Amino acid sequence: MAMEPRRLLVLYASQTGNAMDAAERVGREAELGGCAAVEVVSMDRFDAGCLPKERVVVFVVSTTGQGDPPDSMKVFWRFLLQRNLGNQWLEGLNYAVFGLGDSGYQKYNFAAKKLDRRLVDLGAKPIIEKGLGDDQHPSGYEGALDPWLLSLWRTLNQIYPSILPRMSDILHPEMRTLENSKFQVIYHSADSVQQDSDMSEHPENFVKLIERARLMSPALQCHDEEKPHHLLRMVTNKRLTKEAYDRDVRHFELESLSSVIDFQVGDVLEILPGQNPSVVDAFLRRCNLDPDCCITIQRRATEKESLDPSQNGVVHPIKLRSFVALAMDIASASPRRFYATAEHEKEKLQHFASPEGRDDLYQYNQKERRTVLEVLEDFPSVQMPFEWLVQLVPPLKKRAFSISSSPLAHPNQVHLTVNIVSWTTPFKRKRHGLCSTWLVALDPQESRGVVIPSWIHRGCLPPPPPSLPLILIGPGTGCAPFRAFIEQRAVQNTKGPTSPVLFFFGCRSQESDFLYEHFWLSHSQNHGVLSKEKGGGFFVAFSRDQPKKIYVQHKIREESARIWRLLNAGAAIYIAGSSTKMPTDVTSAVEDVIVKESGMSKESASRWLRALEKAGRFNTEAWS
Repeated sequence: MAMEPRRLLVLYASQTGNAMDAAERVGREAELGGCAAVEVVSMDRFDAGCLPKERVVVFVVSTTGQGDPPDSMKVFWRFLLQRNLGNQWLEGLNYAVFGLGDSGYQKYNFAAKKLDRRLVDLGAKPIIEKGLGDDQHPSGYEGALDPWLLSLWRTLNQIYPSILPRMSDILHPEMRTLENSKFQVIYHSADSVQQDSDMSEHPENFVKLIERARLMSPALQCHDEEKPHHLLRMVTNKRLTKEAYDRDVRHFELESLSSVIDFQVGDVLEILPGQNPSVVDAFLRRCNLDPDCCITIQRRATEKESLDPSQNGVVHPIKLRSFVALAMDIASASPRRFYATAEHEKEKLQHFASPEGRDDLYQYNQKERRTVLEVLEDFPSVQMPFEWLVQLVPPLKKRAFSISSSPLAHPNQVHLTVNIVSWTTPFKRKRHGLCSTWLVALDPQESRGVVIPSWIHRGCLPPPPPSLPLILIGPGTGCAPFRAFIEQRAVQNTKGPTSPVLFFFGCRSQESDFLYEHFWLSHSQNHGVLSKEKGGGFFVAFSRDQPKKIYVQHKIREESARIWRLLNAGAAIYIAGSSTKMPTDVTSAVEDVIVKESGMSKESASRWLRALEKAGRFNTEAWS
């Protein structure tokens, strides 16, 4: 009789870090339940050929773009698609899949659904039905993850009781006490640390500091590309919306400190935001931490492995304050677990941690977006050791923005079109987005010493060749990548023939938020790339400038003949913007165009559009 498994493998594929967070939570809860061996690994660091050796695996995967798997899943996925694997290849594997997606996309959680089907095809047995997290849920993906995890642990405990010997600790986390953490903080003498130098004068030292801090972070270890591709400086910070308008949208121009920036139109710039120094200092004071002490962080000796195996355990010390500022997101919504000593505070935290208290926790924490510091201030008796804080406080994630400039027009710069995020909570607390608030405060003249750590990655919109006709649809800040497309096409137009471009833009009012008005109009005149003389066109929908609201989908239907002609000429459709209703409404409008101009049925038009997508001629980049 085969022995019951005692190991749980959690494989994840993450594009922005959310799937990594969810996978880490799966791992933490399994450890809480007494699982003897838990391993949380990114798919790009796991040999897919070893999958049949595993008995129990939890997959946590996000979906990007148009149903695409994250970059870290692509090699793993290609391996699973090999025809020679057979339908019994994973016969001994029990698995569960949790997906993270956005129901605003047509291919909602497509990567998770495809993975689930393929695992069954290969002979694996599902432990429970796949879980599908939705960014549109008020609680985000956790709205589905909470009940799914409870079901997973209960079912797994029935199948293999030995894998979770302390199952009751998962079901009743409110009864937990503080034990040793998986990681330890080692303190070093000040002589062992290179002093922080001026970032603008010694940018290479700042790069090393970022790399060291993020290499030591338990949540980012082996999951993050630590070293920035570029250090950028703010050279233009211009408001695009009117001052009296309630939305502040900015045009930022960022310049490299050293080299030409290697990117293509359609690429994404990721930024590591700076945290408010006063908030960092307040956090350090509240936690009784010495900002100037020198630390390294590594797994405890019982784990028998260093934090970064590739460096054989050699991690360079940095100041504690630098680690907090560069690797811990203290402005983020608070984690679920804190440990109080005062009885009344302990009771409240135990209630929050219980199944009965989930709704109250949501109201207190997620809905109000209470930060780590605010929760610590609400519960003064909480005194967490720093070795636990580095595990519980969410990691500082990079923020991604579509690049709104062409490398042909601005080889040493990247431009961004950024909505400065702010909102008011139900209890009238004013909240601000960390990265956009930091960027908008950077004055090109007074902040020249501030550098912006940046990474460049491929986005969901492939760069089009000059010979490809384009139909671009980008309301609001969705116009950002298409500003880059138009700049690129304008430069190409000076060197040779280019194909026509139609651009559909939408905003509330011509007076308040007509982003880049002069730019679009100048390119739609005098034989510009959007001009009728070039076979193109610029169409704008102002939703609030008349009694009846008009959106881009209305303009698309109005220009059906022009769109159909361009589609028949081989045009590609690109859509960018909010992921709420816009992509679905625009897709429906394009289907209506096909029905009207071709005489197809709605079902045939939908199939025709899917074929267009499969051919790489229908591309969407949307964000929530």
